[in-house]
Amino acid sequence: MTEKEFKDRTKQIALRIIKLVEALPKNYSAQVIGKQLLRSATSVGANYRAACRGKSTADVIHKLSIVEEEADESLYWIELLVESQTMSEKQLSSLHTDMNEIVAMTVSSIKTLRSKKTIQNPKSKI
Repeated sequence: MTEKEFKDRTKQIALRIIKLVEALPKNYSAQVIGKQLLRSATSVGANYRAACRGKSTADVIHKLSIVEEEADESLYWIELLVESQTMSEKQLSSLHTDMNEIVAMTVSSIKTLRSKKTIQNPKSKI
């Protein structure tokens, strides 16, 4: 997947999350979980864009680590919406799958960057 495709994909996921949060029940717990999900899921794309402008390999790895953390946190909130029976698993399965794929691709990118950095600088601890 190219950088542009990944940017587009994370933006589309964020837009889907915005619509999901707007459709959540208006009870307190759904709104709190929704706000947390909105924050973490929209942060994924924003932090990926920042990673694309990283000034060094270490900087890119650091920013991709934030992408990984925010995507994983988003998975947590999605799981809570299902397990609290606020929304059905069927309604959220596509988002859950997409966010899992974002985590997997980000982890893979971090591993690749770390291995390249080790090859380029064998004394590096990263």
